[in-house]
Amino acid sequence: MPSAAIVTNIQGYSIHDGPGIRTVVFLKGCPLRCKWCANPENLQGYPQIGFISKLCTGCGRCAKTCRFGAIIPGNGQRIDREACTRCGECVETCYYKALIRYGETKTSEEVFAKVRRDKMFYETSGGGVTVSGGEPLTHPEFVAELFSLCHGEQIHTCIETCGCVSEKAMEMVLPQTDLFYFDLKIADPELHQQYTGMDNAQIISNARYLAKNGAKILFRQPLIPGVNDSDANIEGISAFIRSLNRSDLALQLMPYHRMGLSKYAALDQPYELEEIQVMKAEEVETVRKKYEELGVSCTVSK
Repeated sequence: MPSAAIVTNIQGYSIHDGPGIRTVVFLKGCPLRCKWCANPENLQGYPQIGFISKLCTGCGRCAKTCRFGAIIPGNGQRIDREACTRCGECVETCYYKALIRYGETKTSEEVFAKVRRDKMFYETSGGGVTVSGGEPLTHPEFVAELFSLCHGEQIHTCIETCGCVSEKAMEMVLPQTDLFYFDLKIADPELHQQYTGMDNAQIISNARYLAKNGAKILFRQPLIPGVNDSDANIEGISAFIRSLNRSDLALQLMPYHRMGLSKYAALDQPYELEEIQVMKAEEVETVRKKYEELGVSCTVSK
């Protein structure tokens, strides 16, 4: 019986999540709670209902549908999170898409049937399939099965991972993974704990494991002003990458953005970095040059 995972989105024609044109499969569940996370709908490992207030007309259909009294009338409709069972019946009755269900259980075979439809784009562009999240390796069996099916049709595979999973999970997917996009956020363990909810010991260990076992890796760093753009962090991350003794390893900077704010509002969740502003291009370039000066090949994500 194929493994299953909770999928929030299968996004086709992506050019930012690996080489070529790709289909990205977003899975729910993550052990970290990064304060800047752009995908809050993928943090919890279960389906959730989001409410987009600007689309609500106040028609009341959702409140009439809900068997649990979880829709609160008022200025638009609001969700009583304690009463909500996340069944999604209200979503199906909303004509205006003001309600959205984040997450649906799908098997590896069901997902493969969808992603293989774009095989012609992968072949012409050198693309493939990427799993993201959340943290996709909270579902290692699902990912291994999906990637095995992809390899059966010569489809390139990529994982976007925070690295905060068991080594066993890494070991399970390694044979079927052509490329790891591996986050290195913060070098200092205490600072990592402060901004992500966990220290970086397991992340560092897994990065060493993958590097030692010949995995193809592109390290990536969400670049958050005032958090991890300091000289101390740049030096710490650079020293770690150099310690892996592989000349092919590089770092890609992913400048901070605020595109996930609407999803925090939809989930009634606070966004803790309201005061942080987007970095200017020249500020990002300064960080990139510092990494280069410290012996780390460094690019900036487009």
